[in-house]
Amino acid sequence: MSTQPQFDEVKPSVSYPEMEEKILQLWRQRDVFQRSMSERAGGPEYVFFEGPPTANGRPGIHHVLARAFKDIFPRYKTMQGYYVLRRGGWDTHGLPVEIEVEKQLGLTGKQQIEAYGIAEFNALCRDSTMEYIGEWEELTERMAFWVDLKTAYVTFRNEYIESLWWILKQFWEKDLLFQGYKIVPYCPRCGTPLSSHELSLGYKEGTIDPSVYVKFRVKDGEGRGARGEEEYLLAWTTTPWTLPGNVALAVGADVDYVRVRDV
Repeated sequence: MSTQPQFDEVKPSVSYPEMEEKILQLWRQRDVFQRSMSERAGGPEYVFFEGPPTANGRPGIHHVLARAFKDIFPRYKTMQGYYVLRRGGWDTHGLPVEIEVEKQLGLTGKQQIEAYGIAEFNALCRDSTMEYIGEWEELTERMAFWVDLKTAYVTFRNEYIESLWWILKQFWEKDLLFQGYKIVPYCPRCGTPLSSHELSLGYKEGTIDPSVYVKFRVKDGEGRGARGEEEYLLAWTTTPWTLPGNVALAVGADVDYVRVRDV
């Protein structure tokens, strides 16, 4: 009877980084990602364009979480037999890029940028956008986020900008655009409106917000207590700056209220 072991011996200690690198090397050698697409060519198409990260900052653990969620859908469609085009992209617009260059130049406001030269400032912003692209590409491979970065779209390139103008033109011709008004956050230091994402970047946990208690006098009839004294509804608000524009206090017909008398 043979005593030859049928399986490779398992080492008592395992180096997970070493194991990971071996798997990545296997995928590279066998071109697994590209084959996952090419072997399904001719099947029903499913197109995935990544919502692009900004490559002028280092990737963080939150990017791993977001990309793990993104990767679920293309993989699922691939398993269903779809030909899945997975296109990566790089976001090169927005305040994060400009603020990073401001720090490098020691600038603190819009007027200083204009004095420095808008064209020169924009050129530095373009150079800054891809500063950490190598680290992003490494993270993309390490976490097995399968997306084509060789043909990635870049938002400051003319072909991308022209595509957006073409889309807007289609909206215009189909009468899908309208002119209106919208309240947006504004940064007085930068001298520009802010997106909701840019605004959230400045949010700080643990910030002490002002709050006040306000008395609203009940005007008529039942507004008199048992002893003929004036009665008030007591409200609490964390946005006291809205009180000058306040016109009414909402009460609920099915809500229980407590009548309290200060003695």
